[in-house]
Amino acid sequence: MGSISTNSDFALTETQKAHFLQHGFVKIPRCFTRDQAAEFTSTLWTRLGMDPNDKSTWTKEKTNMPWHRHVPVSDFAPKAWAAMCELLGGEDRITDTPEFRGWSDGFIVNLGREGYSADDELDLRALDNWHNDGDFFVHFLDSPEQALLVIPLWTDIESKGGGTAYDHPEGTTPWMTSTLDPNYTTYEGLEYWRSLAWDKSKISDSAFQEATGEVGDVYLLHPLMLHSASKNFSRTPRVITNPPVSLKKPFCFDREDPSLYSLVEQKTLRDLGMEGGLKGWKITGERKPWISDRIRKKEEMKNLELERLSGESVG
Repeated sequence: MGSISTNSDFALTETQKAHFLQHGFVKIPRCFTRDQAAEFTSTLWTRLGMDPNDKSTWTKEKTNMPWHRHVPVSDFAPKAWAAMCELLGGEDRITDTPEFRGWSDGFIVNLGREGYSADDELDLRALDNWHNDGDFFVHFLDSPEQALLVIPLWTDIESKGGGTAYDHPEGTTPWMTSTLDPNYTTYEGLEYWRSLAWDKSKISDSAFQEATGEVGDVYLLHPLMLHSASKNFSRTPRVITNPPVSLKKPFCFDREDPSLYSLVEQKTLRDLGMEGGLKGWKITGERKPWISDRIRKKEEMKNLELERLSGESVG
């Protein structure tokens, strides 16, 4: 397997590897400090145009913020980076593009809303935001653009605190619509994932878990992991990011040497019931980027944030 980053002596335990292969995710605790998180999020409330001490200014329940800067994960959180490299088969398989081997300040903020109470019952299955990440490329089973779903926790997240919990060789849109569908360029909806999450015959109750933890904890999930923003009944600000990490080449599900399968590839093959590999499998469509409505709106949001910062340095 490829070499692991030399910036950290951390390595996944056999228990952590087994957990990832069974459940599709692993939690790596204490990857960065509270001081690091405080510095990195220092302009967050100014950018939002809200007061952290005045809930009446919290005018939006959930905000996906644009980014202003990136930091290399290998420097900022070497423990997390080592785990990411190990899951993906080695650092040499990860892209050299800084944007896709770094973390940004494009925060995802969940503030809850007026009327929520910590005593409210949280039904994870009934959430309506179930989805997979990667709204910036056409999807294939082996797509390298979003090789892991990474969730660094920039705030503590307790239960009820808003934590995150097809065979189409021609390719699908980020919303699982075939690129052969005549309406594929205009449709952006969550029906595909909702139909899975809401159907008890397809996903058991025990499969739903809240991503809780402390500042500095990092969740590493299989790139096809179904997930959703939860409801922040506690109304304690919840801040995470979902930075994509990309590979130089697509995942390979037909390796001559099975020992070279990464843990992510092994998990994909295991869930397909094809642990021996997908012999002769290949895509038939074109790999290409995708510009979603979310991406189009980010530039407008970024300009508004810069106005609010009024000359403050954002790095």
